[in-house]
Amino acid sequence: MEIELAALAGQAASTLVDGLATAGWERARQALADLWGRAQPDRADRVAADLTDTRTDALAARRTGDEELAQGLVDEWAARLRRLLAAHPELVPELRRVMDELRPADAGDAAPRTVTMKATASGHARVTMAGRDVNITKG
Repeated sequence: MEIELAALAGQAASTLVDGLATAGWERARQALADLWGRAQPDRADRVAADLTDTRTDALAARRTGDEELAQGLVDEWAARLRRLLAAHPELVPELRRVMDELRPADAGDAAPRTVTMKATASGHARVTMAGRDVNITKG
């Protein structure tokens, strides 16, 4: 479950940071602050303020092409979201819903999706799993 939460948190953080650098940033900020407020009402205002600060940094990263700064913002919010979801797993469906709403309509198939795969192998069996393309050569 920890891996799934980390993946969801990472996808959500990426969508969030991208959303904060757009004209609809206030909707993204409010949606996350509301989500936080359900679990930790005393922290919702602080999270909203932090998201406003993140917007400033996200805009600067976009303007200057600073991928390192942008990735740092994503990593920071991924860690925060992962901790929130670990403490309040009941928020997972709500976070998914919020991220679906924030994801640009033209993202189409490029939008990140959660993929869960499980396999069991025994004996000399091999299991190959991929979320997309895979090339297997025997060598």
